[in-house]
Amino acid sequence: MAITAAQVKELREMTGAGMMDCKKALTACDGDFDKAIDFLREKGLAGAQKKAGRIAAEGVCDTKVSEDEKKAVVVEVNAETDFVAKNEKFRNYVAQVADQAINTEAADIDAFLAEKWNLDPSMTVADALSSTIAIIGENMHIRRFAQVSEPNGMVVSYIHANGKIGVLVDVETDVVNDAVREMGKNIAMQVAALKPLYTSDAEVDQDYINKEKEILAAQIANDPKMAGKPEKVIEGAVMGRLKKELKEVCLLDQAYVKAADGKQSVAAYVQEVAKAQNAKIAIKKFVRFETGEGLEKKNEDFAAEVAAQMNK
Repeated sequence: MAITAAQVKELREMTGAGMMDCKKALTACDGDFDKAIDFLREKGLAGAQKKAGRIAAEGVCDTKVSEDEKKAVVVEVNAETDFVAKNEKFRNYVAQVADQAINTEAADIDAFLAEKWNLDPSMTVADALSSTIAIIGENMHIRRFAQVSEPNGMVVSYIHANGKIGVLVDVETDVVNDAVREMGKNIAMQVAALKPLYTSDAEVDQDYINKEKEILAAQIANDPKMAGKPEKVIEGAVMGRLKKELKEVCLLDQAYVKAADGKQSVAAYVQEVAKAQNAKIAIKKFVRFETGEGLEKKNEDFAAEVAAQMNK
């Protein structure tokens, strides 16, 4: 019988085995999942089977920057517990994933998992993941990666809170020295701390603006002080509040956190450094990963976990 890609994907998610191994198992077992799982177990390829259903929402973000500073990657790899996320073996594995991802041509995680593992070309990235799961003893998940390249400048990386947050900043510049690197690191720290959504207001999509206008208009309509005000005044109030909000979500418009007076914008800080270094500098974009954002976290107390283990 013909084996579909969906069947292969399902078996891979159930067992943690590589895609080609899953396809071979399903083919050999005529599509019978139970027999295919046994087939993989017999060959030592399903060590992660029992762990595949567990929620992996802890983990680590890591970055890798090329020697010439013109290319970088940030990755997020998840595990089940914070304890494992701090484990040296786990962190070494995440660094290996970053080494792999900086040069990958994969467009998504599925393609990334299917490519050959650099440290052992007889395995795929998915195979190496399954092997690491079997060694560490927790479900793990390579959740995402993002590459940034800047041929006319450099890419700066920053890791916050021991891997909780990973940031890349694309800095276009005709001068690369320690002062400009320090500026890039400061901008990356700003991204980590203040969590901007956009680099500049030019990036803000119209859907976001329209939605915020609706929310702000509703807020103003419920404000007793604005009751009976002309529509033009209300519209002006909406735009005023929107402008203020955009300054909070657009990196270059944010107040620079390390400014002495608290009033200097990030854009003004960048230009200050550019002037001092006789350079042309532009912050093109940034990437910010925060471990576990958007993932459901398992919430069990220790006593309940022990009781659950004893009742097995």
